Amino acid sequence: MNEAVNGIHLGPRSRRGVRFFARLINPLILAIAGRRWMPVVGILHHRGRKSGRMYSTPLGMRPSAGAFVMPRTFGDNAAWYQNVLAAGWCSVTYLGRDYPLVDPEIIDYPTAAPAFPRYERLQFRLVGINEYLRMRQASTDSSLPTANAPVTARS
Repeated sequence: MNEAVNGIHLGPRSRRGVRFFARLINPLILAIAGRRWMPVVGILHHRGRKSGRMYSTPLGMRPSAGAFVMPRTFGDNAAWYQNVLAAGWCSVTYLGRDYPLVDPEIIDYPTAAPAFPRYERLQFRLVGINEYLRMRQASTDSSLPTANAPVTARS
């Protein structure tokens, strides 16, 4: 059964379409994401699990009690999610500041809901997003790579 239980499930053709449009749109979104006046979209900086390159992905996220919560829009299939899970860390740029994050953990809708405003929670429910990634903020003396490393836009 191919039921959309934990995010948006797309077939191979649709995934190719999403990747095509992401390559066009992500550079534009990266220009505004993570800024002090943009609380809806931050920038997730992650290392490719195969290439070792640093990538920057614009992503909806919200801070919550010393952590950040991100909807897993495309479930397990998202490259950013697979990279973060493999590395065990990432950093985000949110409201103009960089935050190193560690300890990726999948949480459910009731646990994640308090981090998001009502209009976003409604959107998540309508498209069937039931899983979220929560990562706690690492200590400031962490030796994780910074967001200033060379990056490539990634969907």
